[in-house]
Amino acid sequence: MTDVTDADFETAVVERSREVPVVVDLWAEWCGPCRDLGPILESVIAATGGRVELAKVDIDANPAVAQAFQVQSIPAVYALKDGKVVDGFLGAQPEWQVKEFVDRLLPTEEETEVSRLLAAGDEASLRAALELEPAEEQVIVALAELLVGDGRSEEALGLLERIPETPATRRIAALARTGPGGGPEEVEARLADLLDRVKGDDEAREEFVDLLELLPEGDRGAWRRQLSARLF
Repeated sequence: MTDVTDADFETAVVERSREVPVVVDLWAEWCGPCRDLGPILESVIAATGGRVELAKVDIDANPAVAQAFQVQSIPAVYALKDGKVVDGFLGAQPEWQVKEFVDRLLPTEEETEVSRLLAAGDEASLRAALELEPAEEQVIVALAELLVGDGRSEEALGLLERIPETPATRRIAALARTGPGGGPEEVEARLADLLDRVKGDDEAREEFVDLLELLPEGDRGAWRRQLSARLF
């Protein structure tokens, strides 16, 4: 069980739910039914042995989360998987109903096997996982990164087209198109070499944008400003 705030909700709940289902309990100190429901949620979720996690949010102290869920009354309970709300209920519930709610979040045998293959991480395991779940983002990202490292960039780019763009997919696609970038110093040297060509050369401009994805986020701003200055 974790107490979550406005500041860490994105990381502790949304991002975490991409790895394990997360149940969000929206409550407040003054709410009697919340005090009844809280221990039931904690007990039922603890019994899953880590296969489901509980995040408690005090809505009085964390109004941004309350607003995001458009809370009208509490207790309000929501379940997130893969960054999205997949289930929920309002009001206090008896233990058997809470258990049914949590049981629906537990991974199927197929999902458990995909997780095992993903953890193995070798190409054969990842391809086997992809056979079971052709659109599983974590598997596609892991396999694409492995393929890029092995020089099979075209196949990696084709795999990435199956799923929505994320920071992880942009980085791997950039590696596939530009080749190994080396450390930040090498990437910045390549960026500097491209600056004089970006205005009239589409390929140079596209390579520049790809190389930015290989830098730490905090180092990209200055290069983006230089790119804008050259283009406009």
